[in-house]
Amino acid sequence: MPLKLHPPRAGKSTNYTIRGTHLGQYVDRSARTPDKATARKVLKKIERDIEAGTFREETGPTFADAALAYLEAGGDDRFLAPLTSHFKTTPLTRIDQAAIDKAAATLYPNGDNATRNRQVYTPMSAILKRAGVDFKIRRPKGAEGKKRTHWLWPEQAESLFRAASVRDEEFAILLVLLCYTGMRLEEGLSLDCGMVRLDDNYAYVPDTKTGEPRAVFLPPVVVDALKSHPRGLDREGCVFRYHKSGALYKKLRDALKAASITLPPRVKFHVFRHTYGTWMTRYAGLDTKGLTDTGTWKDIKSAARYRHAVTSEEAKKAAMLPDLTKSKIGGKGVEKKSTKKKEEHNEPLSE
Repeated sequence: MPLKLHPPRAGKSTNYTIRGTHLGQYVDRSARTPDKATARKVLKKIERDIEAGTFREETGPTFADAALAYLEAGGDDRFLAPLTSHFKTTPLTRIDQAAIDKAAATLYPNGDNATRNRQVYTPMSAILKRAGVDFKIRRPKGAEGKKRTHWLWPEQAESLFRAASVRDEEFAILLVLLCYTGMRLEEGLSLDCGMVRLDDNYAYVPDTKTGEPRAVFLPPVVVDALKSHPRGLDREGCVFRYHKSGALYKKLRDALKAASITLPPRVKFHVFRHTYGTWMTRYAGLDTKGLTDTGTWKDIKSAARYRHAVTSEEAKKAAMLPDLTKSKIGGKGVEKKSTKKKEEHNEPLSE
């Protein structure tokens, strides 16, 4: 098949693609332009290069190079293996929306869009962004999945802290920190002793998920817990000795079991962040804007999920509705209708 121009595909790529064979040399590359006339000139140049023996396959960083650089920079490796196996040494210049969509369908043929988003689109976005590839990946419809906002009642949290403390006092202190500050697990685990000032009720998190630093207020309950840290804070290094691992998640499972608390599947340490958001709304009286002003959430949409924690003033007006139950439900004045009356009532009317 001779070299041909393939037009941009809606929702896939904005540029023309040159694909085909010329003098035995197969070509499949982007023309890097949405203009047909310019793309045709690129095609003709490729033909001339092949004929002159000067044509070279596209070179430059590959996906394997980008993935390695992402990992060395501290990137999340959870879903990287399947992606690396799929793209291997594919040049980054050949990875576009269509290639990512194909990878998602190939790697997770039975996965829903939320799964594909979590395990393909999100890590691909992070890897390409780290490599300096500047194009916005379009997520599949329903990529966000169903928002889960599970949280703990105060008595549940108290039981959990107590159960954790029996097994590992330092672990219990970590849970208290997460619950009363809204920190993500990674932020709590990386918290440096030098960034904590208990006398000022202050901690500093230099690197968050949003890419921005965060100043954290430490409520008195957290300050008291950190003061009782079995290894103290007058030292170098992280406040907590743990790393994100299966062993750490088992500690949480064991504490939850001991406290007789059952969480839905896939709801783990993030329940403490949801608990913080819910408590700050329910007990501290913050509205959605107030939650974002704490610095814990970056945008209104993320914080709005905690509006469920309180009933609105409008809803409370239901208390003003007339009460018709006092003499009819649960009282001695309720009269039981006879079977006879019930039967008479159900008889059809005579004509």
